[in-house]
Amino acid sequence: MMEFSAKQIGMLLGGRIVGDGERKVSNVAGLETAKEGDLCFLSDEKYVGYLPTTQASVVMMTESIAFDGSTSATLILVPNARGAMAQLLQLVAKTMNPARQGVEQPSFISEGVTVPEDAYVGAFAYIGKNVRLGKGVQIYPQVYLGDNVVIGDNTILYPGVKVYYNCVIGKDCILHAGVVIGGDGFGFEPNAEGVYQKVPQIGNVVIEDDVEIGANTTVDRAMMGETRIRKNTKLDNLVQVAHNVEIGESTVLCAQVGIAGSTKVGNHCMLTGQVGVAGHIEITDQCIFGAQSGIHASIKKPGVYMGTPAIDAGTWRRAQVVFKNLPEIYKKLK
Repeated sequence: MMEFSAKQIGMLLGGRIVGDGERKVSNVAGLETAKEGDLCFLSDEKYVGYLPTTQASVVMMTESIAFDGSTSATLILVPNARGAMAQLLQLVAKTMNPARQGVEQPSFISEGVTVPEDAYVGAFAYIGKNVRLGKGVQIYPQVYLGDNVVIGDNTILYPGVKVYYNCVIGKDCILHAGVVIGGDGFGFEPNAEGVYQKVPQIGNVVIEDDVEIGANTTVDRAMMGETRIRKNTKLDNLVQVAHNVEIGESTVLCAQVGIAGSTKVGNHCMLTGQVGVAGHIEITDQCIFGAQSGIHASIKKPGVYMGTPAIDAGTWRRAQVVFKNLPEIYKKLK
């Protein structure tokens, strides 16, 4: 991280300085482990107790948090400390890993494919026939783009991303290392002898603008039609999205979520770690599912759900209280 003064950060983020505005920072850390030269953020009142003892030089703090003690750190008061820190780190990240330009060799670009002047194609990348690359795209080494793939403006494909034929990726997307887009959906049909035969998967995958997909996540191509991930949705590492799935806008899928074929997930949903979703069901908008929930049937009402099968979170918590007491209840009953 580059060196900034508290005053520079405050001006950049529109924050109010409390203390020495000339204090310098060159790294970020947590409040409890910070040392001189570190910048921290405080967005939750339960951590305010660390302020009097922190060794951090500067703390960015949500202005609504009450603190009437003393601290050696310079404070930068902002409406949302976590959001302000994210904004600052975005600027730092662009400095540390600036956009690249040019075509590295060896790489393979099919005849007739146009690489924009401000784009980057890394060594050992393969770009198939009729691929369309948007302005400012960043194609890192060992990326594979099959025939007829479309990549939108300013999208970043990190090393080892594989995009099969006919798939479409929108603008301002980020695909991390090892992502596979457009692999065959899991389609097999047993014949009269019970031998599984492959059902060809001839559809594609469409990923809309501003989608980020974590490392080693897979999004399968549709059997027919398309698998679609709508704009501003975020997928964590190791997520599996099956064929013909539709995921709504601004939805979050955390690590190891698995969604079976032809399921529709609404807008502004959150599926936390290891949630499993059955196929051919629909989940309405604004649903949150706790870790390891199992969704076996359509969810038609917005809310927070937990358990397997997933039920209202309040009901699930009350049921767990009873469940842990079942041995004693059984003993009395017997």
